Amino acid sequence: MDIDKTAYISETAYVNGDITIGRNSSVWPNATIRADSPIKIGRSTNIQDNVVLHSMGSERTEIGDRVSIGHSAVVHGCEIKDECLIGMGAVILNDAVVNKNCIIGAQALVLENQEIPPNSLVVGVPGKIVRELKEKDIKRIKQKASEYEELAQKYKNKE
Repeated sequence: MDIDKTAYISETAYVNGDITIGRNSSVWPNATIRADSPIKIGRSTNIQDNVVLHSMGSERTEIGDRVSIGHSAVVHGCEIKDECLIGMGAVILNDAVVNKNCIIGAQALVLENQEIPPNSLVVGVPGKIVRELKEKDIKRIKQKASEYEELAQKYKNKE
């Protein structure tokens, strides 16, 4: 494990295996990160309560910078680029790629091998692109990441 000293990991999170967690990132209560093969989490990224990140075998999971992964989402053997918001309960399957500045709506399903173009809003099961993000949407993604970064530092300072 390679966890940056500025990262916040809740004492009830389960973090195990070949994991890299970047500067100012956070892993919240009851999240599970099980890296039977490499999982890399970038800077200022938040893995919220009850999220499951898993990779095994030849899979690799890469999460970029300033990504928010909402409560109870499942991310398995895929890539999420910088500045994305993954909604609560969303599922992203093996070999999917979510490109920069995307929002994956709550409960959406990104299928195996599906590639989501930059600046997309995806909703539904299976996930469909419903529109291109507006500037206000992209601002919201960045704002959410900043809010969690600040909150994590408050929790870390209590330790």
